[in-house]
Amino acid sequence: MNVMLPAAEATETVGTPWLNMLIFGAFVVVTMVVVLRASKYTSTAADYFAGGRSFSGQQNGLAIAGDYLSAASFLGIVGAIALQGYDGFLYSIGFLVAWLVALLLIAEPLRNTGKFTMADVLSFRLRQRPVRIAAATSTLCVTFFYLLAQMAGAGALVSLLMGIHSGWGQSLVIVVVGSLMIAYVLIGGMKGTTWVQIIKACLLMTGVGIMTIWALALFGFNFSAMLGEAVDVANNAAILEPGLRYGEDSITKLDFLSLGMALVFGAAGLPHVLMRFYTVPTAKEARVSVVWAIALIGLFYLFTLVLGFAAAALIGEERILSAPGGVNSAAPLLAFELGGSVLLGVIAAVAFATILAVVAGLAITASASFAHDIYSNVIKKGKSSGKEELRVAKITVVVIGIVSILGGIGAQGQNVAFLVALAFAVAASANLPTILYSLYWRGFTTRGAVWSMYGGLIISVGLIIFSPVMSGAETAMIAGVDFAWFPLTNPGLVSIPASFLLGFIGSKTDPYKEDLKKQAEMEVRSMTGVGAEAPVQH
Repeated sequence: MNVMLPAAEATETVGTPWLNMLIFGAFVVVTMVVVLRASKYTSTAADYFAGGRSFSGQQNGLAIAGDYLSAASFLGIVGAIALQGYDGFLYSIGFLVAWLVALLLIAEPLRNTGKFTMADVLSFRLRQRPVRIAAATSTLCVTFFYLLAQMAGAGALVSLLMGIHSGWGQSLVIVVVGSLMIAYVLIGGMKGTTWVQIIKACLLMTGVGIMTIWALALFGFNFSAMLGEAVDVANNAAILEPGLRYGEDSITKLDFLSLGMALVFGAAGLPHVLMRFYTVPTAKEARVSVVWAIALIGLFYLFTLVLGFAAAALIGEERILSAPGGVNSAAPLLAFELGGSVLLGVIAAVAFATILAVVAGLAITASASFAHDIYSNVIKKGKSSGKEELRVAKITVVVIGIVSILGGIGAQGQNVAFLVALAFAVAASANLPTILYSLYWRGFTTRGAVWSMYGGLIISVGLIIFSPVMSGAETAMIAGVDFAWFPLTNPGLVSIPASFLLGFIGSKTDPYKEDLKKQAEMEVRSMTGVGAEAPVQH
């Protein structure tokens, strides 16, 4: 069943461009109508940042899945499995297991103690100004790394649809995606963004499910036969064994351990995921939403296992790597192989919906962090009006959009799953230790929070800059130079423990004693929900 095309044909336009773009355009129109309708009910800060806390646990679970299953999940992981086999599937495992940390340790206490952002939780019993500035800085940095992945995925996807091979053409695509993201968030806020994410989750699960069943049907629903064909096409039995990507030597094995730590601990520190817990009226609904998200995300990652090996068997490494977007083109190429231009157009529209939903969620999180934490609580010292906060938030969305467009242009050609793993490492280093300490350790202090956040952020980003990700490797972002001295491609192994240690040392050496009454209040509130904000009524 080897249907891999010759390399010369791999650079041709895939599918029918006008049909691809017609389906893609229809999705944009439908979702924009939804966003415009949602904008009628977005008048206050609670509406814009938290959707009025009007979503049920089931709806929020769908939205979380829509927010979390990003371009990395659909494009990057399918491509990673197609080319790296077993080691590529490790991304799926890490992304899924991460939700157990969020469910067991984060979701309910966070909803009980926060209002709009992660900084609300961290500053509940600590000194407002330094903690909010540090939390906002961390949020903006994590958001930037995550946006790089989504923009790179968008450029790869639409370039494949349109047969665009030039760097300028792909850059133009990224500009269009960024502009749409800005429009979605400015018009609809969190409510509009949430409905786009719900629609996207339903479309994604349906589309990927159809592709999975179709691919299995070609092999008589015999997964072993599919694996055998993948081995034959790759001419490498190691695709089914551990170590193809992370087993060459001790450095790559340590790199895998570092990647695993980043993935497992990163989700619970992602600002745009944490913000979703504030869109439900109660902590119970926050817990329900995470259970729904785990079920959907787990099913999706089982689908990616099948699709990855189906791409290896039906497309082959040579054609995948020579297509626009490289490794990220495996899923769209498989869709074209299975169902021609129509299925490709539908799956491409779903993938594009994935990107738009995620970047919209990231943009609104970044805008909320700056407007609520920096402008309202630091600059204005809590005296700003809701209208002022909204105005600053919308200006921030435009700035974030422009910066992410420029970053996405620079990140073209990188595997988006790999780029998201870097964002997870930064989130796990800068955010998670501080959140856990704040919720569960009475001795945690403001100095500990600031040291942990800034230390984790600086160490993780610094190690990325001086790693093979940036220079010194064939796949490095900056070609032709080598200033890398850190051998691992993911910093989690060093930066996550360092952040925990800095939080501990900072707290133990802090001469300032925190308010014991506030600590007791936070402990009771986070565990029981007593005193948590009541749902907003319209």
